[in-house]
Parts: sequence; structure tokens; C-alpha cells
Amino acid sequence: MSKVTVIGAGNVGATVANVLAHKDIVKEVVVLDIKGDFAKGKALDSWQQAPIDYYSTSLVGTEDYADTANSDIVVITAGLPRKPGMSRDDLISTNAGIVVNCVKNILQYSKDPIIIVVSNPLDVMTHAAFKAAGIDSSKVFGMAGILDTARYRAFLATELQVSPKDIQAVLMGGHGDTMVPLPRYTTVAGIPVTELIDSEKLDAIVERTKVGGGELVQLMGTSAWYAPGAAAAQMVEAIVKDEDRIFPVCARIENMYGLEPMYLGVPVKLGKGGIKQIIELKLTEDEMALLHGSAKAVKEVLDVFDNMKLV
Repeated sequence: MSKVTVIGAGNVGATVANVLAHKDIVKEVVVLDIKGDFAKGKALDSWQQAPIDYYSTSLVGTEDYADTANSDIVVITAGLPRKPGMSRDDLISTNAGIVVNCVKNILQYSKDPIIIVVSNPLDVMTHAAFKAAGIDSSKVFGMAGILDTARYRAFLATELQVSPKDIQAVLMGGHGDTMVPLPRYTTVAGIPVTELIDSEKLDAIVERTKVGGGELVQLMGTSAWYAPGAAAAQMVEAIVKDEDRIFPVCARIENMYGLEPMYLGVPVKLGKGGIKQIIELKLTEDEMALLHGSAKAVKEVLDVFDNMKLV
């Protein structure tokens, strides 16, 4: 069974570890944080939950990267969370340095691990991890689309008064206000969502999805953690169990959608070894225009990072 390291013992990282432990599909989860006792406490608390919720996955908290040795998968959640009035882009200078440092330290002890980035601003942090890691892009990708589509599906489930289990959706582009939900690819038990809801209400849900993270920041004063943590754990599960799940993931695209090579949210097949395939959808002119607009916004932030010359 696999060994997974979660970097960052804050709300998101602790949730990733706890949800993953409950799935009982890996031998060990290491939770690493610069505040070592904090990580040890979170891991110990989750381990003491094991006899109650009946799982065998062991959890270890640490501040020492040596304890992460031979990790198969690494989930990076470290970084500053957003605060009210702060955009994801405001975080770049601090969090880019943190992510690059995490990757370099991990690679001292683990050879060729799969790296899943959750830190914000997501697209550029995934790009930063890829640059720092120097490994194949199929093994370095970001969690965004699963969370964004989950929010979209949850809002639809509330509006339609149906189970969220029956809603499937695809979302592309950057993780932020320029994301591109695709109602044409949204179904409820196989029924196109456009047959079940009027366009005005659907448009309102799409717009709410685009600022879904900001809505929670306003409500709580910090970023969300339950859904983001569960989303990252779901990605780990797909890899460990080689499920070949089709998920929207922040992946490095090349020679696709008329865009230059870059990290952007696209549907992929996720399984053993990471990304097995990037799926190129046949977009309409309007959808393609929205995707290019989102890519342009992401590219501007990527350029900011590249100009910092951290790697």
C-alpha cells in the first residue's frame, strides 16, 4: 500500500489527511508542517479516531522532511489562506516561495513522487511546483476543477431539489473568477441540465460558482477546507486504486485548444502514475473564447512568477 505525505497541517491539509485515512486505502499518511507539534497533534487526533471510525491507515505528524522518505504521493496545501478582500493573485509572492521550497525538500527524500498542488493561486502554484520538480508533467498537477464542479453541482442540487450524486459536470480554465463552467456538458442522471432549469437561473448558478471560494471567505473570514480537502483526497484515491476517473484537473497542456504550453483546468483521466490522458473537448466558438480569456488571465500570473526567477 502507498505512503502519502500532506504538506501543511492547516484546515485543508488536516482534512485531506483525515478523509484519506477514512478511505483506508493507504498504509501511512504523513502530515508535515513547519509547526511540528501542530502537525503531530492533528495526526494524533486523527489516529485516535481510527478505532471509532474503523480504519487502519496510520497517521504521523512531523516537521522533518526525512519522515516523508519514499512517499508515493505528495499533497501540497502549505501557504497563506485568503483573507477577506484578498484575491488568489495577491498570494503569489509568498506562496510561490513556500511551494518551491516544499518541492525541493520532498525530492531529497522521495524519488519521482506524484505531486498534487492545492495551494493558491492554484494554477501558478502548480506551475511553480512543476518548474521546481523537474519531473514529467503527468506527475505534477493541481486540485481545482473537482472543487469547482462540486460547488456547481451542489448549487444545482439545491435549486433542482435532487441528489448531488446524480449531477455530472465539466468545468475548465483557471481556478478563479475566469473559470469556464460548461452547462452543455452538465447532466442530471443523464438528462441535460438545460431541460430542467431555465437559462436565467442556470446563469446565476454559474456566476455563483465562479466566486464560490470568495463567498466562503466572506462568510468565515478564511478559505474553505472540507470540500477542498475531500477533493484532494478523491484525487489520491483515483491514483492509488488506478480508477481511471475522468476529473477536471489543473494540468499542463501542450498543442491543445490553440494555446501555448501552460497549466490550466482541463478534463483528464486520472489513475496509476498520475495523468494518463488529457481529454480535448470540442468547444463551441463561445466556449473557446471564454477558455482563451481564462487562459490569458492565468498566463499573466504565470509571467509574474517566471519573472521572480525562483527556479
